Amino acid sequence: MNYRHAFHAGNFADVHKHIVLTLVLRRLLEKPTPFRVIDTHAGGGLYDLESEEPVRGGEWQGGIGRLAAATFPPAVEAKLAPYRAAVARASPDGGLRFYPGSPLIARAMLRADDRLIGCELEPGAAAALLANLGRGKRSKAIAIDGWTALSAYVPPLERRGLVLIDPPYEKTDEFARLADALRAAHCKWPTGLYLAWYPIKSDRAGPRMLAAALQDAGIDRLLWSEMTFGATQETGRLLGSGLVLVNPPWRLDEDLDEVLPHVAAALDDGRRLKVRTHR
Repeated sequence: MNYRHAFHAGNFADVHKHIVLTLVLRRLLEKPTPFRVIDTHAGGGLYDLESEEPVRGGEWQGGIGRLAAATFPPAVEAKLAPYRAAVARASPDGGLRFYPGSPLIARAMLRADDRLIGCELEPGAAAALLANLGRGKRSKAIAIDGWTALSAYVPPLERRGLVLIDPPYEKTDEFARLADALRAAHCKWPTGLYLAWYPIKSDRAGPRMLAAALQDAGIDRLLWSEMTFGATQETGRLLGSGLVLVNPPWRLDEDLDEVLPHVAAALDDGRRLKVRTHR
């Protein structure tokens, strides 16, 4: 599929993924004990929307471009506030020049005792991640394969936290690899939170296989969130954005039900963008 971070930065799938990420972190922050975020496929961390790839694709205009111009009821805006703040912080001169990836969005919400590890193997993206995230006490960038990192860094010392898994889906076995990785990580750290993104295509074979594999593994505390276009799409093209959360925080489903329908309405470009949250 070749889901390159820079080309798709700020598109509808990024908006979906990053809003859910901030809603999960918002729930983790309700408890005083520190936690760790492990971003297994972090990308470069920050994307210039005026650079070649975002300009050529133009996908951000239908994602963060639409959302930035939208307003919602006060209760929805309150839950979107951390996401909006992280996006605004990425462009300190104002406007919408840069879009933050998941590691920078997560770091913007962490407290002094919380920790973040951003992992990236591709040399160009790894160098960008190091420049954007650094190797401080609170957050660090590590040049490592994301699947290796998932095995190596789970469970974290804090024993509380979130693993974000967003592989590129460039290989045909990526769904199987995701299922195996989630099963192995869950065995090592059964109380951890895992948030995995996946693409939705017309045949839905990958998501169906993932759901069956997690069920067979006995992982039953799951929450699924999907944002899909209802209009007919060309076979093999991206139809929607999916997320599966293992061990979802209490009442997160209520957050998603309150926020995401408003977001989908704002992002809809006539192709009937819909959301679905289910266990």
